[in-house]
Amino acid sequence: MLEASLSTAELPPIPGKRYFAIGEVSELCGVKPHVLRYWEQEFTQLNPVKRRGNRRYYQRHDVLMIRQIRNLLYDQGFTISGARLQLSGESAKQDLTQSQQIIRQMRQELEEVLHILRR
Repeated sequence: MLEASLSTAELPPIPGKRYFAIGEVSELCGVKPHVLRYWEQEFTQLNPVKRRGNRRYYQRHDVLMIRQIRNLLYDQGFTISGARLQLSGESAKQDLTQSQQIIRQMRQELEEVLHILRR
């Protein structure tokens, strides 16, 4: 399967189990195992449990994070550093501030309209 051929919406559902091997995660996320190992180095949010023989075991939250990273990189076109920034929440904080400003402005305009209507 080609990595970029599946959109995030077409990925298979995540089974209800506790741990997933790297091969399973590869299939669930549409990403090759070597890409997953690389992303572990690039994204601190990815930290699978390592057991004997240095085998990786991913949990459900890891699979969800990988899907989010995949979406940012493949579907939205972010670079690794851009995706890292998105996941760190800095841009989310900035978006929240902008949204709050827009809401305040809209509220003020609506109050002015209400004031005009009450006359």
